Amino acid sequence: MNSNLFLRELRSNLKSLIVWTAIITFLITATMSLYSIFLENNSKILAMISILPEGTLQFKGVSDVNDLFSVLGFYSANNVIYMLVLGSIYSIVLSSNILLKEEYGRTAEFLLAWPVTRSQVYFSKLFVVVLNILVLNAITTVAGYISLETCKKEPYNVDAFLIMSLYTLLLHLFFAYLGMFLSVRVKKPRPITTVSVALVMVLYFIFTISNITDNLSWAGYISPYKFIDLDVVNPEYRINLINIVYFTGFSFLFLGASRSMYIRKDIYL
Repeated sequence: MNSNLFLRELRSNLKSLIVWTAIITFLITATMSLYSIFLENNSKILAMISILPEGTLQFKGVSDVNDLFSVLGFYSANNVIYMLVLGSIYSIVLSSNILLKEEYGRTAEFLLAWPVTRSQVYFSKLFVVVLNILVLNAITTVAGYISLETCKKEPYNVDAFLIMSLYTLLLHLFFAYLGMFLSVRVKKPRPITTVSVALVMVLYFIFTISNITDNLSWAGYISPYKFIDLDVVNPEYRINLINIVYFTGFSFLFLGASRSMYIRKDIYL
């Protein structure tokens, strides 16, 4: 890793990190502030939920409507979009463009003029991606914990909250490494933001469809979201080794493939 290049990339991506972190943190805290109102109107909420199509709750990863009335169940159901989807979009957009921006920005000669190897360039940019994702997850997790502590009416399982946060981090890193892999596959230097965002949304759509359609439950295994356990109010909620192996295995695969391709790739000036 080259420290100068690392600091340069860190500064250039700082603004987007602040914006995305602020947005997700605001959405989490704003949603959790409604929890007390939700409890006060529980009978009306139950009446509204009863007329919704079957499978609506599964869309949010909720298997039992009563789970929504626990503070952790409410957090999980209502913040799945913010943490899982928005965080994944940030991760893949950041990583899919960080190796390409000098090429499509016509500043690649800047990199080539530096006394750095292609491998140093790759790892400098990779570490920036990982650090940004760690910061995003750390801040939003703390915000989530403070919101839970502020809004709770009864004790909740803190370990379950931390496990769900770990799954979220692994998901974000998965999409980050996938984004880097996609970027080194691009033949012509151009941003792939649209493709990256579409990929996240398609995979989440597949996951939700598999949850609400029994005949398509098998399709969920195509999506990494299937390996995020959201049943946080279950007393048996634990770290699933298969999920950890899935994320770490594919992450190492994407990393190894992207590095191997990047050090041999032609850089367009």
